Amino acid sequence: MRTALLQSSGRPGSVAGNLAVLEEAAGRAAAAGAALLTTPEMFLTGYAIGDAIGRLAEGADGESADAVADIAARHGVAIAYGYPERAGAAVHNSVQLISADGTRLANYRKTHLFGCFEREHFTPGERQLVQARLNGLTIGLLICYDVEFPENVRAHALAGTDLLLVPTAQMHPYQFVAESMIPVRAFENQMYVAYVNRVGVEGEFEFVGLSVLAGPDGVARTRAGRAEQLVCADADPAFLAASREANPYLADRRPGLYGSLV
Repeated sequence: MRTALLQSSGRPGSVAGNLAVLEEAAGRAAAAGAALLTTPEMFLTGYAIGDAIGRLAEGADGESADAVADIAARHGVAIAYGYPERAGAAVHNSVQLISADGTRLANYRKTHLFGCFEREHFTPGERQLVQARLNGLTIGLLICYDVEFPENVRAHALAGTDLLLVPTAQMHPYQFVAESMIPVRAFENQMYVAYVNRVGVEGEFEFVGLSVLAGPDGVARTRAGRAEQLVCADADPAFLAASREANPYLADRRPGLYGSLV
């Protein structure tokens, strides 16, 4: 399944502006043969927008979700997008996956919040494992800091995730996560991992780009630079099956030895 990674900080503070960026990117992704387009963390509104997060937050079935569904259906491409989700009095840092026909498939709330900024503005999610089926693959969802906890990715591996989507807002000086950790996560868990970052300076943060789709062999199928960019690569189920056969990490585990970890 050809997967497109939209590396962009969009138009911070402007939902309409970001929907326009998404519309244009969906057209380019579809023209490149992509079946799935993934955006960075908090793409719908911008990340470093302070108290505007609460004001711009919407429900998972809100007007913006409908707008993204329309974009997906118009271009025939599934979309995973980051946004602030309003759920009662709480605001979550979320990602929603919408199919190419506009159906809402899955919604995940970030479980591991990073730093004072996120803890001030968001309530952490409590559901670790969120998956959906898309084009014959099992898609998993995490957000940014979540992927840096090996337990989260291993839980997806044990549950059969084939392609893990990770919208992120990875900032300087932690670029080693994109450069080194993500390919290792893909290899040690035998899955594809799409890590899709913001880029440039936004408020107090400098986002490093370097979005990557890593394969189960630990090799980057595509990698963006440090500018706004749309890159594409394939998640190949046949290669994944062969890689899992050759690298039996999951079969060789000894869970009885790991009790102290929890």
